[in-house]
Amino acid sequence: MTIKEEVIKRKTFAIISHPDAGKTTLTEKLLLYGNLIRSAGTVKGKKSGKFATSDWMEIEKQRGISVTSSVMNFPYKNFQVNILDTPGHEDFSEDTYRTLTAVDSVVMIIDAVKGIEAQTLKLFKVCRMRGIPIFTFINKLDREGKEPLELLEEIEEVLEIETYPMNWPVGMGKRFLGIFDRQNEQFIKFNGNEEETHIPYTELTSPEHQDMVSKAEFESAKDELALLDEAGDSFSLEAVLKGEQTPVFFGSALAPFGVHDFFDSFISLAPSPQPRKSTEGIIEPSNQDFSGFIFKIQANMNPAHRDRIAFIRICSGKFERGMSVKLSRTGKVFKLSQSQQIVASSRDTIDEAYAGDIIGIYDPNAYQIGDTLLEGKANYEFDELPKFPPEVFKKVMAKNVMKSKQFKKGIEQLVQEGAIQLFKDKRTESYILGAVGELQYEVFKYRMENEYNVEVLFETIGERIPRWLKREQVNEALFDDRNILVRDRDDNYLVLFRNEFALNWFKDNHKDIELIDLFEVNSYDQVK
Repeated sequence: MTIKEEVIKRKTFAIISHPDAGKTTLTEKLLLYGNLIRSAGTVKGKKSGKFATSDWMEIEKQRGISVTSSVMNFPYKNFQVNILDTPGHEDFSEDTYRTLTAVDSVVMIIDAVKGIEAQTLKLFKVCRMRGIPIFTFINKLDREGKEPLELLEEIEEVLEIETYPMNWPVGMGKRFLGIFDRQNEQFIKFNGNEEETHIPYTELTSPEHQDMVSKAEFESAKDELALLDEAGDSFSLEAVLKGEQTPVFFGSALAPFGVHDFFDSFISLAPSPQPRKSTEGIIEPSNQDFSGFIFKIQANMNPAHRDRIAFIRICSGKFERGMSVKLSRTGKVFKLSQSQQIVASSRDTIDEAYAGDIIGIYDPNAYQIGDTLLEGKANYEFDELPKFPPEVFKKVMAKNVMKSKQFKKGIEQLVQEGAIQLFKDKRTESYILGAVGELQYEVFKYRMENEYNVEVLFETIGERIPRWLKREQVNEALFDDRNILVRDRDDNYLVLFRNEFALNWFKDNHKDIELIDLFEVNSYDQVK
């Protein structure tokens, strides 16, 4: 089979949602269909002792949340599926944002009871900004929730995207009867268990179905469906692939109901690996030479070996275990002999992979997030991954000064994963950690104790407003404990302003100094 034929078989996507919308539960069902697991655990599995396969970190099992992106690869029908299950918790949005650079499409889960929530909106905006095709699964139809037409209207108004319902629900909660499958012109009956009955439209008039079709819920859904057929938008795969229209599916991940049909439709419609922008122009996935970029680094996935795994999105060509590649940033050549395909914490050695696949490679402490790896004489880098300024800052120190060596190793490795950022106070040289939210500090503390055997202490300096400075404009005399001058890991200077008033006062009194907001430029180029 040619590289082009292999690439077409790849479907690489992320699942995004607000916490508790059912994201990890849906992922488990998809793994079940891919024969990766025998029974689906749920993220709420603390009481039963069953945990979600995609949650591998001990704290995830204890807290019942996903706090790190998981990568899952499996064959399904004629396709090779790569799912990236992202953290739903907003404190881990930076990990999620970077993960979205590695996919070709996204499944957005919306809770039918709550509708669009804050984190869904944030993640949707990132997808929209990157032009990623979005497929919507409205979950929890087995509970009483918002009316389907109300949910469609909310998606169109809040997210400003056209909707096309691929199926249509009949009732909800205890009155839920099933869904009309508009594509295949059949009614899929909900039997209250994992079995579904598929009834062609032409057979709904038969006497055996009269009790069901005569119910008020069924009549109401038929009227809504007729309205959609007459006045609704028509389906356009072209608009979907441009990110202008989202196909909407209704169902229940927990029941489960409608998930299998959703997955079959999604796999047939979702795009195969797309071309990527680089410093040398567009790189086609069917290019013969291997290329890829690192979008995630995870330390200690195997506690027994204290290893580091770099996750690569392959952008072109074919990967072969043992091949030599060049790290664009340094020009250094590495032999990729330890390569793995990963499902949460379990992994298998992989000998070959193609554009679109996600693989894990051993990191000898040489790689950084955003690095480009290339085969042959090529010399380019893929577009820089987005960076986001932290919102909360804390000084951190080892409780036992005798463990400073382990402390420095732990802080260096965990910071390289990218979920938390490290700064150094220019005057005191003390370590300051920056994060999007409090939960990241809890996870950092837990992992330092359990993976590096170091207890840490935090000293809160509160929410701060970070602004980067050009090196030639740095004047240490202008800063103190109120507005702290620090350096980031790349030795760039920034100021942590105490509040908006302090920031504005500085701007008014030092008009010659340019303050750079990463939210506006989203690149370090302007601060170097």
